[in-house]
Amino acid sequence: MTWALTLFLATYILMIVLPRQRALIALGAAFLFVASGVLPLNLVFSAIDWNVILMIGGTMVIVHQFIQSGMPARLADLITARVPDVRWGIVALSVFAGLISAFIDNVATVLIVAPIAITMARRQNLSPVSSIIAISVASNLEGAATLVGDTTSIMLGGYANKDFLDFFWYRGRPGLFWICQVGLLAVALVLLVLFRRDRQPVKSGQVTPVTTLFPTGLLLATIALLIAVSFVPGKPAISNGLICLFMMLVGMVEAQLRPHQPGMWRQLLKNVDGATLLLLGSLFIVIAGIRQAGVIDALAELFVRFGGRSVFAMYTLIVWSSVLISAFIDNIPYVATMLPVVTGIAAALGADPNVLYFGLLAGSTLGGNLTPIGASANIVGIGILRSVGYTVKTRAFMRIGIPSTLAAVTVAYVLIWLLFGLPA
Repeated sequence: MTWALTLFLATYILMIVLPRQRALIALGAAFLFVASGVLPLNLVFSAIDWNVILMIGGTMVIVHQFIQSGMPARLADLITARVPDVRWGIVALSVFAGLISAFIDNVATVLIVAPIAITMARRQNLSPVSSIIAISVASNLEGAATLVGDTTSIMLGGYANKDFLDFFWYRGRPGLFWICQVGLLAVALVLLVLFRRDRQPVKSGQVTPVTTLFPTGLLLATIALLIAVSFVPGKPAISNGLICLFMMLVGMVEAQLRPHQPGMWRQLLKNVDGATLLLLGSLFIVIAGIRQAGVIDALAELFVRFGGRSVFAMYTLIVWSSVLISAFIDNIPYVATMLPVVTGIAAALGADPNVLYFGLLAGSTLGGNLTPIGASANIVGIGILRSVGYTVKTRAFMRIGIPSTLAAVTVAYVLIWLLFGLPA
């Protein structure tokens, strides 16, 4: 177990120090786990959650077509044309970013909405820094709202066998989607206070044209199929992944058949983030390796030692430690590691693991808003600002990130426990 734990810790340290090489580092670690015999070769294929891999790969292409159609930018334009001043414009764009981020990747959401915020700021002769930060924060918040909202949600859904509707209504109670909406409302109130001095009237501009409605229909159809399959008893474990893969192929065929656009399917495939898929696949193997070596059970025992025998104390420890950890490291490897740990903790306590699962997802997703490096959406938003000549200081980010995170996490912490932690 010592060798497995050492390799695991070295992998995490290297991924923190060399963030651009995360996929290759994880792949190398996976190879070493197999080559050293910690994980038998015959268990490698089954260690990878192919449902998660296919869901992420498929939605990447669908979301790119949705963005390229101009529909998200048009919706954002229509929203800003109906607000009374800049303060409400920033809040409206942030809420809009949060809502669409519940169904598409957080990074994609920032790429969609950030140009609109920059345009709005330029029309008012204002800096767009604060508005882009607010958009990034709201996007990260809603990643936990649905099964397809973020990679971590997809991972939880695959690991705990949860369907699309389980995020809306679970065991007769409102699910994470509604908890995130209350959290988004809390963040909106925080933003209204932070931007209370920005009361300049918003100057409206030209509305972005929509080139085709097909990608919008494709995205809605994908969501509808994910909902429908959740009612099918005994469905294959890979069902959601196959749906996303099939809808991706439908979108590629439609794009290829458009006139004057030969080879479009190749352009769409380029939007599949191979590095992320390689990272996830490798991490699944790494986690299987440390589980095989007994590290997962040891981590669960360590948490139980600190949290005691109280489920509430353990829930509290998982939520707030996840917030702090995710402020500095990527939440994908963290959640991949912690899901089996949480299962072991619940077994040791004789408790229902779902309240701990939801606490883990909320803490790790929302914790990324504490710092500029806590989430990919933050890094992308800062990169966009840099490309148009603005430098974001850590203090400026945390001025918005810290109160927003505290508001959203507190809401989620209380509601998850009241809904799923107390006896039925």
